[in-house]
Amino acid sequence: MEMMERCKKLGNNALLLNSVMRAFRAEFVAARATDFIGMIKDCDEAGFPKHLLFGSLGRSVACADPAESERLTILNEAWKVVTKVRSPQDYIDCAEIWVEFTCRYFAKREVNTVLADIIKHMTPDRAFEDAYPQLQSVIRKILTYFQDFSVLFSMERFLPFLDMFQKDSVRVEVCRSIMEVFIKNQVDPTRDPVILNAMLHICKTMHDSVNALTLEDEKRSLSLLIIGFVRMVSFGRDFEQQLSFCVEARASFCNLESVLVQLIHTVNTLAMETSSVMRGNHSRKTAAFVRACAAYSFITVPSLSSIFSRLSLYLLSGQVALANQCLSQADAFLKAAVSLLPDVPRSISVEGKLRSSESFLLDFINNFLSTLLVVPDHPEHGVLYLVRGLLNMVQDYSWEESSDAKVRVYISALPLLAAMSQESYLYSIPKVDSNETLYGGDPKFLSEINKLCETLIGQILDQLKTLGRDEQSARRQASMAFSLFGVLLAHGDLRNNKLSQLFVNLWNLSQKHGHSETRVSVRTLDFLKLQSQQADMSHLSETVQRLALQTRT
Repeated sequence: MEMMERCKKLGNNALLLNSVMRAFRAEFVAARATDFIGMIKDCDEAGFPKHLLFGSLGRSVACADPAESERLTILNEAWKVVTKVRSPQDYIDCAEIWVEFTCRYFAKREVNTVLADIIKHMTPDRAFEDAYPQLQSVIRKILTYFQDFSVLFSMERFLPFLDMFQKDSVRVEVCRSIMEVFIKNQVDPTRDPVILNAMLHICKTMHDSVNALTLEDEKRSLSLLIIGFVRMVSFGRDFEQQLSFCVEARASFCNLESVLVQLIHTVNTLAMETSSVMRGNHSRKTAAFVRACAAYSFITVPSLSSIFSRLSLYLLSGQVALANQCLSQADAFLKAAVSLLPDVPRSISVEGKLRSSESFLLDFINNFLSTLLVVPDHPEHGVLYLVRGLLNMVQDYSWEESSDAKVRVYISALPLLAAMSQESYLYSIPKVDSNETLYGGDPKFLSEINKLCETLIGQILDQLKTLGRDEQSARRQASMAFSLFGVLLAHGDLRNNKLSQLFVNLWNLSQKHGHSETRVSVRTLDFLKLQSQQADMSHLSETVQRLALQTRT
């Protein structure tokens, strides 16, 4: 207080006054802000610029609370001086400090006025190009205090303020900071047109910065931010508007693959939500809508560069189309997936390292096979044409020489064919007639299945005959034989003498050279013994005795 009195008596000692405001605690200065403003007014402009004094005052009042009744007066008095500063650099240095005070204690009207003043001062002669750090600081301060984006984007001068960021790298950085705050604080999905238009503009700015030289990490980072925005957009029950948004977003973000993948997932989810609302009973309007969703996916998937993304999305979209009774669309998706299989490379890059694509491909094919059970045959194509098409592609695919993947697929196909030969299928899709209904156990259909099973088993046995010459191939032979043994156990009719003999031979082959797991073998025999004790499974008794005898031998 004594120092304050000395400053008042001395008068016109701007340097001393500035030192006092910078050195004293912020709470002390803020509590006496009006007194300091009076002393600043009495200072001579020539000795020490008043905007520097108001800058020092602004730092204190922005982080300590001045009296509520004085806040508007403080802002008005300060801004009268700040707005008259002629040098753009001096102006923005001071304005940046007072933006925080304005954001902290006032509403969007006052902040909008401040932004308008900054635009007015920094636009002439492109002065903003030399003030990007200060302008970025202004954005950060606004985002700290205005996290309701409906309020933020309703400020008329906010987007024009963003337009001052003309340098690409700075503009993208600013857009990124806005997106990060949005994703962190936007808890509920939004359909606010003000927010959507502004965020689309910001996301488009980030997207358009991507070029051939952009690093993958940067692409991934920008994609995650845009995906976060896409996930927050919801039009509730207005599904058509949601689809329109996805169409617009696809056009806007076509260079970021993971964003396109998210949009396809969004549209597939939209189709399933429509089905849920209609409880599976589509009207003419909703049936047309889910077909439009399928068309969206069918058009978008080919634009993806990752072949595994295309494969999985063709299959997923086909499953969604099937669930919505869009049979021709489902057929088109599944055929597209089958036709894509020959293009799958042997190796793929995972985290910068080349790895075999075999496991990914086998997972996909097994998923595909499980879907084919409920897919009805096309009336204009032959029996099991999709199953045959898939197996033909597997036959022609250039597998690695030491790989058993092709035979593994054949073994996986046998349970599907066994399931297709049943009178009633294990699972079905409501309102979709599977082959069980179309063929109704027709003998010709069952004959086709049996022929295909015989062909597959013949191919598997041919492969088994080529193995066993050395330690490694003998291990592969035992593993493959036991896999086929398990399929015959689960799905084969062992009352057939020929099949029963094959069953025993496969067991013997799997036990040969000591490559089988003893625990698994013992548990398998125990299971067979239990099964043979059932009245309708008595034919297994002799088979169990033969297996047990061979195991002891």
